[in-house]
Amino acid sequence: MTTPYALLAATLDHLTRFSPFSRMERDHLVWMIERLKVGYYAKNEIILAPQASPVDTFFIVKQGVILGEQDVVQAQENATWLELREGECFPLGALLSKRGVTSTYRAGADTFCYELSADDFHHLLQQSPAFYDFCTRRIANLLEQSKQVIQAQYSKSCSDQQSMSSPLSAIIRREPITCTPAMPLREVLEVMHKNGIGSMVAVDAAHRAVGILTLHDVLARVALAGADLDQPLSTVMTPDPYAMPPNALAYEAALVMAKHGFRHILVEENGQLKGLISEKDLFSLQRVGLRHIGGDIRNAENLDALKRSAQDIRQLTHNMMAQGIAAEQLTQIISTLNDLLTTRIIELELKDSPVREIVFCWMALGSEGRFEQTLNTDQDNGILFQVAAGQDAGALREAILPFAKRVNLALAECGFPLCHGQVMAANPKWCLSQAEWQDTFADWIDHGAPMDLMHATIFFDFRPLYGAEHLAGELRDWLREAVRQNTRFLHQMAANALKNRPPLGLVRDFITGDDHTLDLKINGITPFVDAARIFSLANGGRQTNTVGRLRELAEMKCLRAQDADAYIDAFLFIQLLRLRLHHQQSGQGLPLSNHADPDSLNQLDRRILKETFRQARKLQTKLELDYQV
Repeated sequence: MTTPYALLAATLDHLTRFSPFSRMERDHLVWMIERLKVGYYAKNEIILAPQASPVDTFFIVKQGVILGEQDVVQAQENATWLELREGECFPLGALLSKRGVTSTYRAGADTFCYELSADDFHHLLQQSPAFYDFCTRRIANLLEQSKQVIQAQYSKSCSDQQSMSSPLSAIIRREPITCTPAMPLREVLEVMHKNGIGSMVAVDAAHRAVGILTLHDVLARVALAGADLDQPLSTVMTPDPYAMPPNALAYEAALVMAKHGFRHILVEENGQLKGLISEKDLFSLQRVGLRHIGGDIRNAENLDALKRSAQDIRQLTHNMMAQGIAAEQLTQIISTLNDLLTTRIIELELKDSPVREIVFCWMALGSEGRFEQTLNTDQDNGILFQVAAGQDAGALREAILPFAKRVNLALAECGFPLCHGQVMAANPKWCLSQAEWQDTFADWIDHGAPMDLMHATIFFDFRPLYGAEHLAGELRDWLREAVRQNTRFLHQMAANALKNRPPLGLVRDFITGDDHTLDLKINGITPFVDAARIFSLANGGRQTNTVGRLRELAEMKCLRAQDADAYIDAFLFIQLLRLRLHHQQSGQGLPLSNHADPDSLNQLDRRILKETFRQARKLQTKLELDYQV
């Protein structure tokens, strides 16, 4: 029977508010709507239950709520791993594989559903590429839509905030370092070397620029000419350097450089020097590149240079989000550059230090150990050192601690706050020999007290960052065997992890705090991180990264590949939300946090976030069943 036009139009208007129907061709939607029926289910009525025969109906929630449960029992908040609302579909997995459902689907309130026969569902899969793509990839498909929105937003922001149309005042990176024209050339070169700068501006008593010396000038006029280094700067500098006002645009400066062959242009206002723009500054506007930042970090000779590189890392994050870089790659890039920055700090602090004679490994812990750092991260690190014959662990520790403190303080100046819990290498508790680390870990595994379990979630994700990496490898091998032999400890870790449930509500979409926000770190990514860690430790996994652990578990057949893919997509979406949140907070001058107001998200992102929390509940259900918690 043909659907009346008014009803068809109303249903079409309703369904196109939701994915995948919003992306389907009209003819395919009309074909589907003409075959839909509407079913009513009273509150607590079971719609589908586990059975051997294949499912014969595709459901779309028209109004109300559907709860998915693991057992055929009255739904309790903690027992419900799935919650479906208006516009959402079920049971895709069972229909695609032509089997019965493995969960119970129950009406959480008086509910109406659009219903399509299984035969028509499979026919629609063949007709509509958009419908097929959604049903077979689900979270990945929603994520792709969200990524396109994010990329468009950030591309506009990127073009607005850092383009060749930016005023020069927005590009100046720091106050110019200056000197008088009478300063001896030797002193000028020493200042340039000490500060890691490529030019020196000479100013008069009124702070007006009268000359400039660049590295190119040093090569041509000093080194090759064999100039006397005791002569004044004025004898070799370029007089009357070109200057532009702060409101001049970047592309105008680029044209002047191209026309005259300049590498530097001064920025002056009312005759007063305000800054210096280099050829490199203009190039970096288009893309602050990995190679550029990495080279700056490796060549940095002081902390000020590294602080500037830390700012570049944050800018790179913005650029890469605009380019559509995935959250997995982005967090690894951030962590890798932060590693490089930490390594350079360690190298600078090791100069002329007696610690150079000690065999040690600087270890990254927590999110840094997992390569999962975002812009909002404090320090989690420790030191593992080797005790040779005749050496004393306590004496070695006393020698290392002052060095470790200097590194921790330098990292804090670069934007990595000191850890409030003192999980840092400068803490004597976390600057240990191989034997001491093993004794510490063994004590946690044997006792499993609440503090032991908390420490395990931070320290068991360690990885070597600098120094004798083989020491960390040996400790990892020891830990793998120690944990696998203690099933009680794994059970305790599972019970502890299950105390943190994803914030899905039965009445509202999300359970929020008093400030109406969700903690994307604690309630969002932590359920995935904790479960992946436990399953990895139980099965002798070698990965410390959450995504790596989930993939490794799928390879070991500990998780179904399609389930692991869904967990990974969900985890990475929350990471992406955190990166977006931190960038927005940074741009508004707000302190960085992981608390997000779900009402600030668009409809698509709210839907994906709900789905990610459902995947977290599903993963926790497996943890619950495996360890009978």
